[in-house]
Amino acid sequence: MALGITEVKKGMVLKVEGDLYTVVKTEFVNPGKGSAFIRTKLKGVMKTSNIERTFKASEKLENVELEKRAMTFCYADGDDIVFMDVNDFEQIPVSKDYVEDIFPFMKEETRVDVSFYQGKPIGVDPPNFTELEVTYAEDGLKGDTSSGTALKRVTVETGGEINVPIFVKQGDVIKIDLRDLTYVERVNK
Repeated sequence: MALGITEVKKGMVLKVEGDLYTVVKTEFVNPGKGSAFIRTKLKGVMKTSNIERTFKASEKLENVELEKRAMTFCYADGDDIVFMDVNDFEQIPVSKDYVEDIFPFMKEETRVDVSFYQGKPIGVDPPNFTELEVTYAEDGLKGDTSSGTALKRVTVETGGEINVPIFVKQGDVIKIDLRDLTYVERVNK
């Protein structure tokens, strides 16, 4: 579907030079002289490239509609991760590349949204947060503060490692922000 530059919004997926990009930021500019244009920051959907592009008012952009399906993480199989559709129980392998950074923090049955373009999986949107048990944590050093500014590395039940405040200990359940892989808080269970 062709769009004018005034219709471009954050979160849309555009086809630019044959590749798919998610719009991260837009800035509409209408200078006193010359024609209006839009500055955009775009994040690659199928590859990890980010680009900045300027589009003139006369340009038509192609908006791409992606199909999103609610799925759950089943298991890893080599270079793929197998997800199961929550509606029809179909199992679909998806490249680990789409969740490479968060994979060490994914538990079985984690619910995600998988994006499809022309019937092929092209992206995985995990939940914003996950709660995992700390399976290994060294004791904080005597004299360290518990104000949260001193950090140590711990291992969680899925094998991932993350920096946490020194008061976190083995057996604690912690909340992790999967968007930037940071510690949020201890969870009382």
